Amino acid sequence: MARAKSRAEPIPRRPYRNTAIFHLALATMIPIVAVLTGGGLVRALLFAVAFFVIATAWSWWRWRQRLAEEEARVSGSSGRSRR
Repeated sequence: MARAKSRAEPIPRRPYRNTAIFHLALATMIPIVAVLTGGGLVRALLFAVAFFVIATAWSWWRWRQRLAEEEARVSGSSGRSRR
């Protein structure tokens, strides 16, 4: 089943910064949960750093694609003549 390409949500003012802050908050939870459950702190920190880097990189790549699509759509529609 194909995923619908709905862009109903507006693009945030600072998508890259917001994404980094969100993933940092999630990455911070990994060592906290590890300590609370008796896991190894060093291993949890390594997983948290890996999660932050991979998730942020992927999200930034997707934002870059979406912003390029949006710019192409806007520049393509502005060049058309209206009759």
